Amino acid sequence: MIRVLIYLVIVALLAFGAVWLAERPGDVVITWQGERVETSVMVLMAAAAAVAVAAVALWSIARAIVRSPDAVSRFLRNRRGVRAYQAVSHGLIAVGSGDARAAKKFTAEARRIAPSEPLTLLLSAQAAQLAGDRDAAAATFQQMAGRDDTKVLGLHGLFVEAQRRNDPAAALFYAEEAAKQAAVPPWAGQAVLEFRCVAGDWSGALTRLERNMKSGLIDKTAYKRQRAVLLTAQALAAEDGVSPPTAGQPDAGRERAQALALEAVKLAPDLVPAAALAGRLLGAAGEKRKATRIIEAAWRANPHPDLADAFAHLQPGDSARERLARVESLAGKATGDAEAAIAVARAALDAKEFSVARAGLVPLLEMPTRRVAALMAALELQEGDEGRGREWMARTLNARRDPAWTADGHVSDHWLPVSPVTGRLDAFEWRDPLAGVDHTGATIDAEQRALLDAPRTPPAPPLAAPLPASDHAAAPTAARPEAFAPAPAASKSDGGFPGSGRPDAFTSASDHADVDEESGRAEPSSPCGDSAHDEPRPPPVIALAQVPDDPGPESEPPPEEPAVEPGSVAPPDGWSRFRARFRS
Repeated sequence: MIRVLIYLVIVALLAFGAVWLAERPGDVVITWQGERVETSVMVLMAAAAAVAVAAVALWSIARAIVRSPDAVSRFLRNRRGVRAYQAVSHGLIAVGSGDARAAKKFTAEARRIAPSEPLTLLLSAQAAQLAGDRDAAAATFQQMAGRDDTKVLGLHGLFVEAQRRNDPAAALFYAEEAAKQAAVPPWAGQAVLEFRCVAGDWSGALTRLERNMKSGLIDKTAYKRQRAVLLTAQALAAEDGVSPPTAGQPDAGRERAQALALEAVKLAPDLVPAAALAGRLLGAAGEKRKATRIIEAAWRANPHPDLADAFAHLQPGDSARERLARVESLAGKATGDAEAAIAVARAALDAKEFSVARAGLVPLLEMPTRRVAALMAALELQEGDEGRGREWMARTLNARRDPAWTADGHVSDHWLPVSPVTGRLDAFEWRDPLAGVDHTGATIDAEQRALLDAPRTPPAPPLAAPLPASDHAAAPTAARPEAFAPAPAASKSDGGFPGSGRPDAFTSASDHADVDEESGRAEPSSPCGDSAHDEPRPPPVIALAQVPDDPGPESEPPPEEPAVEPGSVAPPDGWSRFRARFRS
């Protein structure tokens, strides 16, 4: 609007001037070298304007002639730049779409037009990677790393290529070179941190973490958590190198581990490994009250078996009943949690308080996990019910998995600061290793559960049908937890029970004979249970094939079975029931 007004004002002034001159005519006389020229004012002004226009035109033509070489050069350069831009654009699109032939074609054109441009180098490297030419890609990235404008990009490419050829030393070198730049790229800072963690250089990892924080690569919350994890790892390493305590002599290693653990707890009070380690070290040092506060605070946030175990053995030399009372007080701070009930049941079994153990496990029998089933087996055996104990031992094979320390698909029986698969810091989580996995075999598992959950009935009269050979091999040598060996299903890679020497970490040695070595499927030896439940639970992985049951050692021949009484019928075994489902 303002421009329109200005234009109108200028037009009005010009019109006013023209009218003013027209109303005031006059003559102009020019005498030059004896010549006299007379004309009007308007003609003189028109002549002056024409001369000015002609002068400007002549100057423009002369200027264009003088500058024509530069103009032609600039035109050719712009046209070349447009062609190079189009070649690079089409080449990057071809790389993104996975068209190696088109990428190679446009790369050649871009290198012919603009061989030293950064985008041309990037396109050349990516086209070589797409074609599988690792050497050409590494050479191009090396050329980029030698330039100031593409140094970080070249180092990143060399880092990726080193990782692809499994060369951690070269990858660490390129990451450290990139981390020396003024503006540290996030990938370099994180890579150096992970490499030092994998190497066990906790001091170097802490230094790198400090630099990442100062460079703004991570926020304050992530910094505190990662620093707590590194301090815990450093404390565990210091504890491993601690010699047995000597009376009256302070242990510098133990004191250092305790100080590191306490600093980690201060940064992350809910970090289970740090709280368990700090509680254990403080308890050994006689600082029971401080250890109790630390463990209880972590327990409220994350109830965990390691915390319960550390709390139970907080006071060395306590009896089993005293440990039970201590665990019950801790479990009261997480009422209704499964870990609290399992911790009480374990402590009650150690204290021979079988009623307390059963009361803690009963609420968990709707969907029992392997630890719950193993605890029930140990409870039944210690109470003298060998048959029920064997049933629960068989049930542990197909029971739902317990939570375990899991990171990137790897299951560990203890916490680790970094993932052994990817090297990621603070990757382990306490969860079900198969959470979210679609299992198969629900039909078979439902039938087994129906058999195991059948109500107790009086013993049937002797039958003529011989018992499965697995029943003879499955008889335990003694009705106590010490008579059992760890089952293959409880391996670390399989997500089994962490720890050893606990009743819930044992299954019957006879279960080894009932497991298919290829599929891991087990056939229950006797179909009976304690109670029937209608609620479904997540089914385990059931094998598609099964081998005959292993009869066990042949040193003792199976005893002869008594004859069947008249009118009695032998019940079908579990496999017969399974086959009968497909006859209809």
